Amino acid sequence: MLYPIITKETLEFLNELKKNNNREWFADHKKRFTTHQNESKEFFKGILGQLETHDDIEKMKVFRIYRDVRFSKDKTPYKYNFSASYARSGAQRRGGYYVHIQPGGSFIATGFWKPEKEDLFRIRKEWEIDASELRELMDDKKFKSVWGTLAGEELKTAPKGFDKEHPNIDLIRNKQFIFVKKFTDKEVLSPTFSAKISEAFKVIRPYFDLMSQILTTNLNGESLLD
Repeated sequence: MLYPIITKETLEFLNELKKNNNREWFADHKKRFTTHQNESKEFFKGILGQLETHDDIEKMKVFRIYRDVRFSKDKTPYKYNFSASYARSGAQRRGGYYVHIQPGGSFIATGFWKPEKEDLFRIRKEWEIDASELRELMDDKKFKSVWGTLAGEELKTAPKGFDKEHPNIDLIRNKQFIFVKKFTDKEVLSPTFSAKISEAFKVIRPYFDLMSQILTTNLNGESLLD
C-alpha cells in the first residue's frame, strides 16, 4: 500500500522560508504554503494510519508554522519545518511519538520529553533499585541499530536524595528519556519513508512497555490504576 509522501517541492519551500523568514514574503507565498501544509498533513495522517496498526493512538497534533516569539530573542515569525505528534491512548500507555520534517534536519523522536515531577522521581527510584531490564533493552542489537543511545537533558550531578556514586547514576541524572533518529533529505523523499518511520516506532514498543509498567505501579509493583 502506498502512503502520502513528502515532495522535493515541499523541502524547497521550507528552505525558501528559512531564507525569507518575514511576514511580507510569507503573505506573497501563502498559496504555496497552504499547498505544502496540506501535503504534510496528509503525510502525517498516513503515519497515523500505520501507527494504528500496531498501537492505540488517542490523538494526532499537527504543529502550527507560527512561532511564539513573546519570550524569545529570535523574532523570526515562522518555523521552517512541518511537524506532528501522536499521543497514545489510556493511562496505561505512556510515551509518545514525534515526526519533524525540515530540510537537512528531519528526525523522529519518541519517549518522555518533560516528565512530571512525580513521574521523574518514580523513574529515578526505579533505576536506583534496578536498571538491568532497561540496559538489556537498550543493548539489544536491533533496538540500538534503529535508535542508538538514550538522549535528552541531564543533571551535572546526582539529584537531591540520590547517591552520586550509584552504579546507575548515568540514568538517574537524566531529566528526559528520549530517543531520536535522524533522516537525510534523500530518505525523506523516498516513497518508503513513512513505512520506515512506522517500523522504527514499532521497535520502540518494548521501551514503552517497560516505562508504562514503571509509571503505573509503585515500587512494590502494585498497580496505581485500580
